[in-house]
Amino acid sequence: MTSSSTEGFDPRALASRLYDLQKNARKARTAEFTLPATLQEAMDAQNFLAAQERISSRAWKVAMSPDGQPVTAPLHPYSEANSGATIAWVGGIKFEAEIAVRLSKDLPVRKDGSYSRSDILAAIGDAYLGAELLASSIEENGQISFLLYLADRIGNRGYVLGPSVPKDVIDSVGETPLRVTHNGQTIYDGNARHPKGDVLTWLLDYANDRLRPGTSLKSGDLITTGTLCGAIELTAPGTIDIVLGEAARLSLSIA
Repeated sequence: MTSSSTEGFDPRALASRLYDLQKNARKARTAEFTLPATLQEAMDAQNFLAAQERISSRAWKVAMSPDGQPVTAPLHPYSEANSGATIAWVGGIKFEAEIAVRLSKDLPVRKDGSYSRSDILAAIGDAYLGAELLASSIEENGQISFLLYLADRIGNRGYVLGPSVPKDVIDSVGETPLRVTHNGQTIYDGNARHPKGDVLTWLLDYANDRLRPGTSLKSGDLITTGTLCGAIELTAPGTIDIVLGEAARLSLSIA
């Protein structure tokens, strides 16, 4: 039976359970877990999970909880390759094409939460086309407990960083054609569309979160900003080819 209580919650135990499920390509229902009751408990479990996975890359995803709290999770496995990258297949895996940005300046916590969009843009050194793969060890993903899903790294199961793109794509990506094929079959063909319209929305919200760690958003960090095509379920392994605009291309394999 599901329980959710700060008293008796063990973030290490939750991390170990999630790690074992992931390692054995298995899922469990939300009702089978003792749930984190607070954002801090969920992040403690996420950090212990990242330690068990030996995640060392400085690559992150930003998102928003259902109640409007900015959240992050590390991207793993993470690779930087214009082609030839491979992510392991699991049933129900989903794909997202995204814009990622690398910070060239620190964005320290401001107690007044006063960062503007132009501040964030000025701190970005480079922009890239990227691909995120999503799968969760939780049957319902985050539909019942977002905090449990947050502990499971918000469903991230891999990220491939593709070629750099002009920085002004950050402002114009909603007018940029995006085409994605899977094993030669088109699975998305239209203009890129971010859920919030602006790819910097969640990064700006996180930058202005006064409770985020002081070690976050440092120069050199890579941040992926959210899907441009929705989350597309892949019904079989194979090759994904992404074309953004006329020149940015990224290929990867789900094996």
